[in-house]
Amino acid sequence: MPHFLKTLDADFEARFTALLGMKREDSPDVDAIVAGIIADVRARGDAAVIELTAKFDRLELTPETLAFSEAEIAAEIAKVSAEDRAALELAADRIRTYHARQMPEDALWTEESGASLGWRFTPVSAAGLYVPGGLASYPSSVLMNAIPAKVAGVERLVVVCPTPDGVVNPLVLLAAQIAGVDAVYRIGGAQAVAALAYGTDTIAPVDKITGPGNAFVAAAKRRVFGKVGIDMIAGPSEILVIADGDNNPDWIALDLLSQAEHDQSAQSILITPDAGFADAVVAAVDKRLETLERRAIAGESWRENGVVIVTRDLTEAAALSDRFAPEHLELCVADPEGLSAQIHHAGAIFLGAYTPEAIGDYVGGPNHVLPTARSARFSSGLSVLDFLKRTTLARMTPAALKAIGPAAERLAQSESLQAHGLSVTARLAALNEGEA
Repeated sequence: MPHFLKTLDADFEARFTALLGMKREDSPDVDAIVAGIIADVRARGDAAVIELTAKFDRLELTPETLAFSEAEIAAEIAKVSAEDRAALELAADRIRTYHARQMPEDALWTEESGASLGWRFTPVSAAGLYVPGGLASYPSSVLMNAIPAKVAGVERLVVVCPTPDGVVNPLVLLAAQIAGVDAVYRIGGAQAVAALAYGTDTIAPVDKITGPGNAFVAAAKRRVFGKVGIDMIAGPSEILVIADGDNNPDWIALDLLSQAEHDQSAQSILITPDAGFADAVVAAVDKRLETLERRAIAGESWRENGVVIVTRDLTEAAALSDRFAPEHLELCVADPEGLSAQIHHAGAIFLGAYTPEAIGDYVGGPNHVLPTARSARFSSGLSVLDFLKRTTLARMTPAALKAIGPAAERLAQSESLQAHGLSVTARLAALNEGEA
């Protein structure tokens, strides 16, 4: 049975606050282990990566076989059915079209003083994408990470994807090909992150690392941040559904289970002003769990982390949603756009009963790499902006320098930075002498 709350209950606030602080992921303290792995890769390069891959993935590699060859990729891709290829290509086209609209414009303007100011955007030169490995790997994540990078103009794009026991997902390799990835390395874990950040004889370093992973990968991304950029530290998946009573309980149940089936630490939340509907959804979840392939995982997630909240009205539901700041938010109500206007914190919002979150995972167009663990309060999902840098531009004419330079002199003097001020003073003096 999930956690069941009603906002009219006297102990609601205490129970709700406890839910917000609930630790869902049982992650051991792996930082010391990860620090050792990173140091080893920095010191021994390929040899360390190969040794650690043999230890953790039971796969013997050489520098020449760290990356899939073109022949290997072609052989694996040949196993993909025409239907699966078509689905991936449709998803890729929609993701590419959506992200192309995110590209920002450069700007340059001239002020009345004569000063020219502006900015320009340029891509990072190289990016590395982490993709969890084995048959549980997700080709959709390849598209969601790689396509925004290519749209942004990243010149070199590589994927690291572990293949434990040599198990390969052909769809991942096809997704990499469709997205324009330059190389796919069959390595994973903290050693793969370290190789991307610091480079080895075989693997050239990158400027930014994106993509989800386990606790070791997350810890490695934290440690290499600063040497390279990262997208975010991803936690367990989550969905929050705000629904009124005019919905099919089975549809909402399936939406909740779509995240619960990811792993036991995922969280599914229903907020509704209709107590009878809440009961109907819980019953529908229980019924679906009887036949769901991943019912053991989804069932534990629902029992341990599932939440059902009955509110006074939809406005109260929106306010509670903002406190959760969910990764995925479905608004299954009569006026989803109107309710959406009341929402300030969510990774992605799905409007209306015919927009299940799963559409966003695959073919909707917006990115499915989203902030978790309430980080939507201060961060956004992956976009082309994650692969771009903004550089500011400024040019002073003599007249502009004469107009604003004296203020710079004063501020430099107030901060006791003499050379700062003198760098302006010298130029102003030359200009004044030229006028004499």
